[in-house]
Amino acid sequence: MSINYVILGYLSWRPMTGYDIKKIIADAETLPWSANNNQIYRALIKLHQDGWVTKTIENQVGAPDRHVYAVTPAGLEALKDWVVTTPDPPQSKKPFLDQLMWADCLDAAEMDQLLEAYIEAVGEKLFFLRVQADEKPNMPERTPRETYLWEMIHKNWIAHFELELKWVRQMREELMTMEKQQQRELARQARA
Repeated sequence: MSINYVILGYLSWRPMTGYDIKKIIADAETLPWSANNNQIYRALIKLHQDGWVTKTIENQVGAPDRHVYAVTPAGLEALKDWVVTTPDPPQSKKPFLDQLMWADCLDAAEMDQLLEAYIEAVGEKLFFLRVQADEKPNMPERTPRETYLWEMIHKNWIAHFELELKWVRQMREELMTMEKQQQRELARQARA
């Protein structure tokens, strides 16, 4: 997914400055970009050069000029062309699983700490996703169908993180059970 099309989408909602777009993307829990100024402004320059957005300069007294961008008909067409492309499959890269592949080198306490840290990270992400789903920041809501689509996107992300949380908690519990069984077996062998 290209940040350019996400920016076009937000500009199809309403005209915005680069700062407005940066704030929306930075606040979004589900977008994969950090929304640094370079990404946003490079994208806006490219979109402007392609004729997909217009730029209006608003003079302000005692403050820098505001550069307000709006989507053009060509930009709307480009956005639509992108939306109808074949979707990419879900991302399957999870850095935590890479760590977990080699986590057998950890002792029981270290393993538990690793899993607890992941539980906290997933739980925090889930909390913020639920807050965004409730507060609906930066959600256009221009039509009932658009509102429904955005709500379903939030539900998808929430379900994903709920499942991840359930999975890691189950794994943690099963590893604790394995550790207790191993300790009992070692104790039995020591008595024999």
